[in-house]
Amino acid sequence: MTDKDNIRGDEHTGTAGSDTTGKQCRIILNPASGTEDHADEVHSRATERGYTVVETTEPGDAVTLAKEAAEDGVRLLAACGGDGTIHHVIHGLDQADALDDVTVAVIPGGTGNNFAQNIGVMSIEQAFELLDAGEKRCIDLGVADTEPFMNSCIAGLTAKTSSETDSDLKERFGTLAYAITGLQHAADFDPLHVEIDTNESTAAGATWTGDALCILIGNARRFPGGGQANVEDGRFDITIVEEMPTNEMLTEAAIQRFFGGETEHVTHITSEHLEIKHQQEKPIEFSLDGEISNHKQLSLHVRPRALEIVVGPEYTPEPTA
Repeated sequence: MTDKDNIRGDEHTGTAGSDTTGKQCRIILNPASGTEDHADEVHSRATERGYTVVETTEPGDAVTLAKEAAEDGVRLLAACGGDGTIHHVIHGLDQADALDDVTVAVIPGGTGNNFAQNIGVMSIEQAFELLDAGEKRCIDLGVADTEPFMNSCIAGLTAKTSSETDSDLKERFGTLAYAITGLQHAADFDPLHVEIDTNESTAAGATWTGDALCILIGNARRFPGGGQANVEDGRFDITIVEEMPTNEMLTEAAIQRFFGGETEHVTHITSEHLEIKHQQEKPIEFSLDGEISNHKQLSLHVRPRALEIVVGPEYTPEPTA
């Protein structure tokens, strides 16, 4: 994709500072995310620039604060926290029908900061520099039923990992903590018996049916548990890890960086949409950007270039190893 293709309405993407003033910028800060030591720096840097900071105090606050920002006419809205905070901010803007009017920026304040790294934002200091004059790109959003997500939707072993990884383990090992927890649960995990329908002709066929250890639907180019996707191509990268003996899974995970790449037990598909149906009575636990919900059936589709976001100089939509 060229810069000429990355367009919102009649205007090409540009820099964050090109049409945004300090009064129009607002930061939604989750002071309890990550190691909880970032709030003072964020407040200090925001004060220097005349940016407004509002803090979350309860779960779900970021959704409400994002809707309020849209109602107030904020044009540049920064989310400071982990992937969950960013997810809630985008969800709030979507509920306010304001994604076409607001540019989103990310200030990394979580443990893994997967999405921030995906868009080339590596530190709080750099994030504030980008707020002033960073490049803006229009990227895809995934939608699960009606809920938007930016990084991934995962089910099975890695969703269980996301919900049960200990906070102390995350602080010690960062994103590796999820893999460690996943391997600890692998021996006694009950596989998902699912039907996945893409309505597309692929090498794997339009429909995949079987027992899966995990299903990873990637929108951005890296997501927890492994896998890569181009965030500007209008398609999901779908990885299905089939049930296998635990010793084989551990070997393949080590070789393929925890479910990446081609192996006997891994199926890769790309699609604009898919339907996941559980063939058993109980619902499946899904993780949308780390936020857990339960569904017996889930419909997913891509909204191409629906989110305008501030990116760092190292950002590229193309997957890299």
